[in-house]
Amino acid sequence: MSSLYVFLALFVGFLLVEVALGRTRFQGQGWQNHLLDALSVVQSLVIIGPLVSLGSAALMGWLYPEGKQSLAHTPLWLQFIAFLLLDDLVQYWWHRTAHTYKALWPLHRMHHAAPYVGIRIWLRNGLFYYLLMPNLWLSGALIYVGFGQLYIGYYILKMVVTAAAHSELRWDSFLYRHAWLHPLAWVVERTISTPATHFAHHAQYDNDGIGHYKGNFSNLLFLWDVLFGTAVITRKYPPSFGLEEDRLLGTEKWYVQWLYPVFRTNRNKEN
Repeated sequence: MSSLYVFLALFVGFLLVEVALGRTRFQGQGWQNHLLDALSVVQSLVIIGPLVSLGSAALMGWLYPEGKQSLAHTPLWLQFIAFLLLDDLVQYWWHRTAHTYKALWPLHRMHHAAPYVGIRIWLRNGLFYYLLMPNLWLSGALIYVGFGQLYIGYYILKMVVTAAAHSELRWDSFLYRHAWLHPLAWVVERTISTPATHFAHHAQYDNDGIGHYKGNFSNLLFLWDVLFGTAVITRKYPPSFGLEEDRLLGTEKWYVQWLYPVFRTNRNKEN
């Protein structure tokens, strides 16, 4: 339950700051987008978190009953590496796969359909994108064998980085404005996800030298994109966001975006 409180506190905190600074606007974005933004918060709090936590514990208890807390004495640095590999790296590949295969793209398109960025789209994804997300279940397995205490710190770190990477606060712009900070910026932007690199992933276009929605898949460590050749770093922010097909054809129905494959889509196309 503590992880849900962390998520809610970060979401509300970032949203209040964005609103206070005039970085978030609500007019002219359509009721469907507002509904999907709200659903993403609700499903994270009352569906995904509890279901995966209880489900992974029950599954591990059935598959490996003698393993509960069996690795609790593992050194903390090894536990941290385990989460980086089985959670963050696996999520990189899950995210990349959703952009690669037509059958999986509709699970994720809800995240890219918003014509804006900001904390509201932080965890905005289809329900089954999360239910099938392998790293969530693997994290549950690591908690089951005794890595739960370390997971709290890891989870907070990852949530802060990913929330900040989606936020319109654009914290990394400070590093780019000052030449003496550019060496630090070079290290930071190749280590963790930043607004500039992640905004590029949400760009409406990928042929303007800034947008790169077929790369920059990382969540916590941007290092994965660097290592696997999918990184583009420009230190610039795209002028527009969202899916061009929605601008041309109209926004796909909210219940299709949220509950695919329960409801089928006519746009089974990877982005």
